[in-house]
Order: sequence, then structure tokens, then C-alpha cells
Amino acid sequence: MKSKIVIGKIVAPHGVRGEFRIMPLTDNPKQYASMKTLCLTDGKTLTVESIRFHKNMVLAKTREVTSMDEAELLRNKEIVIAREDLPPLQAGHFYVADIIGFQVVSPQGELLGTLKDVITPGKTDVFVVTTTANKEIMVVAIDSNIKSIDMAEKKIIAVLPEWV
Repeated sequence: MKSKIVIGKIVAPHGVRGEFRIMPLTDNPKQYASMKTLCLTDGKTLTVESIRFHKNMVLAKTREVTSMDEAELLRNKEIVIAREDLPPLQAGHFYVADIIGFQVVSPQGELLGTLKDVITPGKTDVFVVTTTANKEIMVVAIDSNIKSIDMAEKKIIAVLPEWV
């Protein structure tokens, strides 16, 4: 089975003719403009008739969805893309899906926990780390906190906040 990466989430119908809103979960939402199909995590494939952008959303119209009620049934479904169809990255960049599960260690080598998720509440990413004490903490992904990410060793060197 091919590896799939989530690139968006359907959040609501848009109008009465089956168009729906997609919240892009990618740094490159413009990739939607060239997509001929939308693949959902449940395996369903929708044929794109039109894609347009409105504010921070992608508005999609597909051949299979013709009413607001049908679009409502898609609410909260995730859109995926095959890993091999992802655009290439610049050196030093990575896809979030590639680092989930990495060990988080201190600069001294002490195991601090495991990376559970990366969220983007604003302009800066936040790493969600499950500590060795099984607590969740959030670490802002800035140079003073995240020292390095070693893809080969699957390890993130980080300095945790003082209050942890």
C-alpha cells in the first residue's frame, strides 16, 4: 500500500450546488489548483470540476457531489496525497509526517520524550511532545528550543521550557 499524507480537511459545504470548503493542511495550498482528483482517507476519489481560493480556504466542486446535503456528508473528511506525489523539498526541510514519533532528547543526550504532533496555531509551528512521564508539553519550534532534527537517527535535539 502506498503511503498517504493528509493535505487538507473538508470543513463545510459552500452554497447549494455541492461546492465545499477545504482547510488546507499544507504549506503549498496552490497545489490544489493542478489536482484532477481529490482522494479521501476512506478511499473515495472525487473528480475535480473546479478549484478556487477564497480567503484561507480552498473551494472545490466535484462531479460526484451535486448538492449541499451531499457536501455536508463530506464534513471532517481528510484529503490525502500519495507520498511520491508530494513536491520536492529544499535542503534542511522535511514533512511533518516524517518526524512524528522521533525521540526528543536534550543537548546532553537525555531522553525527554517522543514527538506526538506538530501544530500551527499561528506563524510558528509548535511541537507536541509526550514526555517520559507521559505528560504532553508544547515546545515552540524556534532555534532556541529546537536545536536540530536528525533524520538519519530519528532524533530531535531540544531544550524544553523551564517550567517542564
